[in-house]
Amino acid sequence: MSKRVPVYISIGSNIDRERHIGKALDALADEFGELEISSVYESEAVGFDGEPFLNLVVAIQSDKSVAELSKLFKGIEAANGRVRNAPKFSPRTLDLDILTYGDKAGVIDGVELPRAEILKNAFVLLPLAEIAPDHLHPVANQSYDELWRSYRSNQKLWVVPFSWRGEAISPRP
Repeated sequence: MSKRVPVYISIGSNIDRERHIGKALDALADEFGELEISSVYESEAVGFDGEPFLNLVVAIQSDKSVAELSKLFKGIEAANGRVRNAPKFSPRTLDLDILTYGDKAGVIDGVELPRAEILKNAFVLLPLAEIAPDHLHPVANQSYDELWRSYRSNQKLWVVPFSWRGEAISPRP
């Protein structure tokens, strides 16, 4: 049996956002059990004109490989109407990305880890810093809290109320 590793996943949607985020959380909980979930943030679309996104980060423990996780997440996206051949910067029902897989760095099973968006996008870094403030970025070797405190960008995002399975997960209590 493979060793379980912590995996951080970003989730985003700007089409029927609440439903798709809820479906993604359901699928992840069904597959992995307990989830650690950040607050849900609304942010402007980055890279294109579009409806605002809802974004969050979820932590799981998994013994699946990066390839197995990537395949699983693509399946969850497809089950929620994600169109694979759509332009990169376009509206989407659901986007699930592996941010980190343990402390692995480099291209693993075709996935670049840690994901570059961690250092580029507030809607990834802030929720990650919220649930893993003391964890170190595998390449920058700084904690996510330190990275967030030194982050400089004009990207705007804000916490929005969000409930899942009858529990308020955002804003955090």
